Amino acid sequence: MAAEIPYLSIPGSIVKILEKVKEAQTPESFSQDFLKTKLGFNGGNYMRFISWAKKTGLLTQDGVPTPLYKQFRNPTTSAISLAKALKIGYAELYSRNEYCHDLDRKSFKALVMEATGDSHDSTKVDSIVATFFNAKTLADFESNPIKSKSDEEPVELPKGPKERHEKVDKTLSLGLNYTINLVLPKTDDPAIYNAIFKSLKENLLNE
Repeated sequence: MAAEIPYLSIPGSIVKILEKVKEAQTPESFSQDFLKTKLGFNGGNYMRFISWAKKTGLLTQDGVPTPLYKQFRNPTTSAISLAKALKIGYAELYSRNEYCHDLDRKSFKALVMEATGDSHDSTKVDSIVATFFNAKTLADFESNPIKSKSDEEPVELPKGPKERHEKVDKTLSLGLNYTINLVLPKTDDPAIYNAIFKSLKENLLNE
């Protein structure tokens, strides 16, 4: 089955639209009305940008801007995030050549023809090539990928059962109490009682 690779019917407009995206506020939903009214691109051919943005991960399938969309609007992460978006949208080409963004136009076109199964004189192939080459002028494929702050913070793992038990053993002390029931013989001789209690003291109470 031939791969579906995103493109615009007017490839040269991709840079203009992306530049407008960076200038405008992030909408709750990136609709055709937003593209027409807020960004100023009125016409059916421009509407393909919405599909392109969804395939590249800038928008969800419902048209909601993603974190990648917001990173693209940030001047410090714009070029890196667009490179990531292009790798998402053109994953079929990257699966064939992970450095396809470094290919010259002729080699890149051959890669597109291989993926789509279309001929060299196909208008679709030319549009895919032109759209990608125009978009990548705003992308940075050389810098390190964006890392969030949470990626750099160490994660404290929960203590295992053994470790918890060792901690308890160090703080827990165990004491035993016992009771002795003593039945004394009937006698009027105090010496017998003295001998009994002396024996208890020497054999039990001092242990």
